[in-house]
Amino acid sequence: MPSALARNAGIGDNGAEQERIMSKKKENKDTGSTIALNKRARHEYALGDRFEAGIALQGWELKSLRQGRIAMSDAYALIKSGEIFLFGAQITPLISASTHVVADDRRTRKLLLHKREITRLIGAVERDGYTLIPTAMYWKRNKVKLELALARGKQEHDKRAAIKDRDWQRDKQRVMRRHNRDA
Repeated sequence: MPSALARNAGIGDNGAEQERIMSKKKENKDTGSTIALNKRARHEYALGDRFEAGIALQGWELKSLRQGRIAMSDAYALIKSGEIFLFGAQITPLISASTHVVADDRRTRKLLLHKREITRLIGAVERDGYTLIPTAMYWKRNKVKLELALARGKQEHDKRAAIKDRDWQRDKQRVMRRHNRDA
């Protein structure tokens, strides 16, 4: 049994203690986990360059996001006076949270980007006719990040071609698996 001096100096049998602390740290981390995906955007738009943006949220919104209560299928971003804002994303408030705040679930939220990224996006949207569509929301170092994509609307025949290609890839994978299993 190590002495009190050895325990305080970090010498001896404290491996279990360190392991317990490390496991707690791993449990509390929200690194890299996806909150929501906008699958509809991949179907409706031809997605181009992607940008990572921070998002200005209120406390009740963070609590709701931890529970996964977001719908961003109708969401889009607009540029107003040199700043970018997210419209149409619905974050449903929790019943237990925000009793003193009137929660607007579809409020306009400011997106946080570097100035050079904003000027590049302004050029693409105003000159080239692109649209800013959020494709994913995720945690990164305990901060909520939003993935924005420059997008163009797909025509109906483009959507059909994409579905046809996806079905062909799926069928091809099935055939390859079946062939590998028999070999």
